[in-house]
Amino acid sequence: MTRVLPRRESLRRRVYIALEGGHGRAGVAVEILLIGLIVANVVGYILQSVPGIERGYWRPLLALEIVSVAVFAVEYALRLWTAPEDPAVGGRGAARGRIHAATRPMMIIDFLAFAPAIVQFFVPFIDLRVLRLVRLLRLLKIARYSPALSTLAQVIVDERRALFGTLLLMVCATILAAAAMHAAEGSAQPAIFGTIPGAMWWAITTLTTVGYGDAVPITPIGRVVAGITMVVGVGLFALPVGIVATGFVNTIHRRDFVVTFGMLARVPLFRDFDAKTVGEIMNLLRAQSVGAGAIVSAQGERAAAMYFIVSGEVEAEIAGRRLRFSTGDFFGELVLLHETMRAASIVAVTHTRLLTLAAEDFEHLLHKHPALERSFRERAADHVQELADAGAISREEVAAARLARERQ
Repeated sequence: MTRVLPRRESLRRRVYIALEGGHGRAGVAVEILLIGLIVANVVGYILQSVPGIERGYWRPLLALEIVSVAVFAVEYALRLWTAPEDPAVGGRGAARGRIHAATRPMMIIDFLAFAPAIVQFFVPFIDLRVLRLVRLLRLLKIARYSPALSTLAQVIVDERRALFGTLLLMVCATILAAAAMHAAEGSAQPAIFGTIPGAMWWAITTLTTVGYGDAVPITPIGRVVAGITMVVGVGLFALPVGIVATGFVNTIHRRDFVVTFGMLARVPLFRDFDAKTVGEIMNLLRAQSVGAGAIVSAQGERAAAMYFIVSGEVEAEIAGRRLRFSTGDFFGELVLLHETMRAASIVAVTHTRLLTLAAEDFEHLLHKHPALERSFRERAADHVQELADAGAISREEVAAARLARERQ
């Protein structure tokens, strides 16, 4: 049996992968601990607003707060310490990289998760109820582990131009509706529609179809304006919902779990690529979870993608030999070198998390980064040649590997 063993990593890198990758025993334990602590904090904050519960259980609630602050502070310090391992900041140097990491949105949320509690501890005589409200930001920390929340944030970023355009349309529609109602109802109801800024409240509630009923037109012209505003509002305010919903649905099917730089750091193939290229590759990867015994790819089907193992193991039986791939390895790269049929069925030995790179996505990436093609194909060809020399793949695949090496 052939088995790919991971190389020994430094302590800082192992800590980084445990925090960002969420795989292996340490990574899964950290992920479960933090998610459980976040949920417990939100529940505790809600229960704390009930006077009877706060008086009767103030000691356990206080203990939970102290433990949470300590854990979140240690987590934040470890994330800063391991920041140079992140491909997105590693090229800036240790000090500048950590400063850059501290200014990222999720790191700011991590800081606010414990900082207000420390301030309140040292300044107990000041009423810091507003700062206590910031504790609810701890709920946003769960976005690190939720593919739905991370996908939603990414969709909003990707569709920012379209969303900004709809925002401008909303502002224009609000101003036009307020101005029209001011002209139609200003003399009849000066207290409500006497000014355009005052009429804008009615325009916003009408366009959004909320309609509180505190301001209604009484003249025929005013009612016509109101009717047109309602119809425009139904269509206009549905635009951003449709944009986000379409992007969310299209993207969520590509992610069974959250893909991070920490995951890609476990794949040696990506370690030498710059952060921008890794980020583009990460956006093209499909995250897939398979259970033990599940078939990843079947023998005889056309190869359409290659796979990177984030965690777990898969096994293939080729030419009478069993070949096992584990965390950090990749397989199916012949699709990127030469069109072939799958020579063996790949079966998951344990619960496995895979990143799939489709052939068409890879070709699209190569058009943007020609230098990436040489590096990627050379490494993939070397990998195939090693398997070919070991007699673990078919003669057709050996020929494809040799052809790829000759092209290099």
